[in-house]
Amino acid sequence: MKRRAKILVHVSVFILLTLLTQIGGVVYLMSFVFCGRIKYNFPLKGVAAFVIIYCLGTFVTTPMLAKLFNRERIVHYDNLQPANYMTVLMNRNYVRAEVNDYLKEVTESLRQQDSQIVIRYLDACFPLIDGFPLLPHLSHFDGKKLDLSLVYENRHGEIVNSSKSVSGYGVFEGPRNGEVNQNKACQTAGFSYYDMPKYLTLGSINSELRFSEKGNKALMDVLTQNEAVEKVFLEPHLKERLRLKNKKIRFHGCHSVRHDDHIHVQVK
Repeated sequence: MKRRAKILVHVSVFILLTLLTQIGGVVYLMSFVFCGRIKYNFPLKGVAAFVIIYCLGTFVTTPMLAKLFNRERIVHYDNLQPANYMTVLMNRNYVRAEVNDYLKEVTESLRQQDSQIVIRYLDACFPLIDGFPLLPHLSHFDGKKLDLSLVYENRHGEIVNSSKSVSGYGVFEGPRNGEVNQNKACQTAGFSYYDMPKYLTLGSINSELRFSEKGNKALMDVLTQNEAVEKVFLEPHLKERLRLKNKKIRFHGCHSVRHDDHIHVQVK
């Protein structure tokens, strides 16, 4: 019975690590082999083996293998950075080359405007295999999609390049009186999971920050004016509030989740 329980634990860890990082399950198995070849015992030997192999896989091996699937890591610039480095550590920062080209053009457009906005990306896609799900997202499986953080400002109206949650998700900029309440409409229609990201914050931070209408409008304009972009998802009340008219800005449907905590971008 104990043996079965132990096997079940290992299988569960393997599945969880694979779903979260794509390569973590394989690394977990490799760490057992590595440990077996080390005769010297010391505390946390297994953990040390996993961390070493995982770091080598994430920063050395995986970027090379990703090229076989036309994937590469998002290229960073002074005004394009990860909102949370866990995205990088968990291999959720891979896109196709054309997406990196698109992001380069967008960052250059912002720089020409002398904008203080730093584009802060959240989840993109995994490095290997088209169709491999990047949970909890429905469509981040082909290297063409990525999520971006909303833009916030302090009480003085200055752009602040920070998030309102640890993960970057789940703290919503809800509708004001008179604005479309899509969350209520979707939940009334039976889509009770529509606001599920509220459980994915990993903790709320920077509660003093507020939604920057000027900053988000400027970001949405440069994102959608580029011909390479196919569609951008944003909650209807924010599109209305920012007076955005571009037809590429669309409602994602009740089958998805709320998009008033982040921006979803899809490149052709």
